[in-house]
Amino acid sequence: MSRQCATAVFSRAIKVAGGVFAPGHLGELTQHVPFELVDDVLTRTRTVEERRRLLPSRVGVYFLLALAMFPVLGYARVWDKLTAGLGPLTPVRPSEKALRDLRRRLGPAPLKMLFETLAGPVAQPATAGVRYRRWRTVAVDGCSSIKAPDQPRIRRWLGKICRQGVWDGYPMLRLTALCETGTRSLIGAVFGPTSCGELGYAVRLLPLLKRDMLLLADRGFASDGFLAKVADTGAHLLIRLKKQRTPAVLAALSDGSYLTRINGRKLRIIEADITLTTSEGQRTGDCYLLATTLLDHRTDPATALVSLYHERWEVESAFYALRHTLLRGLVLRSGDPFGLAQEMWAQLALYQVLRRAMTEAAESEPGTDPDRVSFTVALEAARSQVITAENILPDHTGPGVIARAVLEALLPRRRTRVSARRVKSTVVRYRSNPTDERPLSSRNITHLAITIHTAGTSQPPTQTARDQPASLPASAANGRRDRALQLLRTDPHRAWKAKEIIHALGIDHGRSLCAQLGHWVKEGILHKAGHGRYALTEEWIGSTPIRPAEASMLTSPSTA
Repeated sequence: MSRQCATAVFSRAIKVAGGVFAPGHLGELTQHVPFELVDDVLTRTRTVEERRRLLPSRVGVYFLLALAMFPVLGYARVWDKLTAGLGPLTPVRPSEKALRDLRRRLGPAPLKMLFETLAGPVAQPATAGVRYRRWRTVAVDGCSSIKAPDQPRIRRWLGKICRQGVWDGYPMLRLTALCETGTRSLIGAVFGPTSCGELGYAVRLLPLLKRDMLLLADRGFASDGFLAKVADTGAHLLIRLKKQRTPAVLAALSDGSYLTRINGRKLRIIEADITLTTSEGQRTGDCYLLATTLLDHRTDPATALVSLYHERWEVESAFYALRHTLLRGLVLRSGDPFGLAQEMWAQLALYQVLRRAMTEAAESEPGTDPDRVSFTVALEAARSQVITAENILPDHTGPGVIARAVLEALLPRRRTRVSARRVKSTVVRYRSNPTDERPLSSRNITHLAITIHTAGTSQPPTQTARDQPASLPASAANGRRDRALQLLRTDPHRAWKAKEIIHALGIDHGRSLCAQLGHWVKEGILHKAGHGRYALTEEWIGSTPIRPAEASMLTSPSTA
């Protein structure tokens, strides 16, 4: 079934599978998707043909991958690409109906299993740019701009989005992916209707996290439940929080960050201002609030983690390569949900195969950062190899055509740039931000400053005599919750009356504090010791109780 044949065409030798299996290849990329792998996937999904046909299932899998590689061509033209280099081995050209029937016979299951087999980190531990200390950096994000055909069955599945009173022309598919930031390869992906948020899809990817990974994510993934679920996987996290959040201070650290508890998990909070200067002298910046499970401020300084967070944007580059470079921004082909799922899994599998080939090429030149390998160059080289049907089987004579092409056209080292984030569309999906001070066009960054705020203040941290976690100074406590916590820590095992807390903090309207005390009980900060009495839970007592003399400093006017 996997017999190899050789023939000479224009003084050129090719090696392909024999007989009706000859069109089943992907050029040089077949080395990453070998015949044995495809046959195993077909066997495990029970989609092997029951009798030998002119279009066997193995050929169908490679045909679907080729459809993803040539998105602007129809079925017949893509088949011609697969058979152009076969010469005398070229089989009878099937009709487009026969190729459609082949797709229906296969279904989405083998393509999904193929992607799940290929997915995962592809870089070696020593590859440049893939790790922060001993952790492999990964990022999760969602993309909802992949267009599906405007067909009744697709609309019933995906629906349509109404933005600012205007309905989108096409149903949109939401893709959520877990990406290795150093290579932009996919560790996992899920997709479906936009009615389910990216947070709901991201939860399904959490089992793919390993203990040697550090997850980066934006504010859309900062819910308490998601943070707890990530921490429970054993992987570390570095996730941006919304600026409106004010986590309670468990202990302040000497670098300005502080420890807190969210959903019972101990996290470290970093608040920083990032200010940059462009080549034209324009200054702009923003405030970042980050949560991480890397609790040791001596081995993982706050400034290092703030700088690392920028790696999160690599997943956006992965979406760009999928959506524009590979798919060219076109509408997907399939007019029914099963065909659409099959097409998406084929797209994702082809993308992952290309990333594997690109990473292997970068690793063949020690010290080469995979970021410098061009996805466009790799894609065009792979397309040419499909047409010529060359290097289908490895010959072990050195780097292949794709590797040589990308190494000869390495991108320059990335410049630090900034620009306003805009949606380039005739129908704007998102409201513009009139307060965005970033330049409209890309500008080089000449200077970047990171200022870490001390817990509860807007000032840079001061140096302490001991490099040990310390309780928050009374002068640093701005919020009512932090001031109440410091008061209770003066006698942490005592059950305090609500009236005592109100009087000690100098609050005029005690009813609002009583409501807050009940809320803090639900958060697990306090527990109710009796009617109108509250005490700190064990995990919020802290390592160093505050002296009564310091408690007298807490009676400044309250802030909600």
